[in-house]
Amino acid sequence: MKDRRPELQIAGSRLNAPIRGYSRLSAAIRAYPRPSSDSTGGFTLIEMVISAALMSLILVSAYLCMHAALASQKLIEPRLEMLQSARVAMALITADLRCACPLSQEYEFVGTHRMSGEAETDSLDFATHNYTPRRNGEGDFCAVSVFLDKDPRSGQLSLWRRRNPHITLDPLSGGSREQIAKGVLGLKFEYSDGYDWYETWGDPDLRGKQQFSLRVQPNLSGLPEAVRITLWLNADPRAKPMEEQGTATNESALVFQTVARLNLADSGQTAPSVGSSTNAAPDTSTPNQAPGQNPGGTP
Repeated sequence: MKDRRPELQIAGSRLNAPIRGYSRLSAAIRAYPRPSSDSTGGFTLIEMVISAALMSLILVSAYLCMHAALASQKLIEPRLEMLQSARVAMALITADLRCACPLSQEYEFVGTHRMSGEAETDSLDFATHNYTPRRNGEGDFCAVSVFLDKDPRSGQLSLWRRRNPHITLDPLSGGSREQIAKGVLGLKFEYSDGYDWYETWGDPDLRGKQQFSLRVQPNLSGLPEAVRITLWLNADPRAKPMEEQGTATNESALVFQTVARLNLADSGQTAPSVGSSTNAAPDTSTPNQAPGQNPGGTP
């Protein structure tokens, strides 16, 4: 067998001398194991276990983040809805109270304190000039009532407002009513004469003015200086009503409070010592005595 060795050609001449180290390189190449034609590359078992663990960790983290986002959205959406509802309801009641005026000669301004179980469900009846006439024969005078009543669809308490732009014999009835807030847990009105706060105002039964009293009660007639409104709303109106849950209070109630000042209160009221009010005590002062001074001279 003829030994084939590389030939070198230098300047046109051919050299048949063998290259040193060529035989050793050929032997090393032949000794290195070559992969078989049917074998394929892949991951080891340890690599697969580590990859699966990392993938599981990533999937669990993504699920927890998505679950937290959905839970936050489920919690925030009803609260945002109730916040918007409370803001609108407070704005409507406050706008009517700022332009409040006497309702009638018998019922100037009536604020009644009511209780439904352990929840406060006050009501308020007055007249306001915050009204735009829509039909012929109407003016800017409108009788308004704010009260709580059950929603016929959900069975929960809702905040209602009655408006009657017509003058009737019974100023506490008539007109149309509209729902201005849902999921209400309580409503409270407080009335100020400039010095103290009262839970009621006016005399809806017309009994206080017929009784003689030496002590003037400023919350029986006229208009209050300001009205403080406190509204409790259910943070989750989609939940079951409180009657079905067997409880009258809700720890997650949203509380809103504002104070509305009546602009016409000063112009519609007179001093109690003048004697214009039917509940005022008779004037027992001497000619040389000031109207607000006791007979003994002690203020």
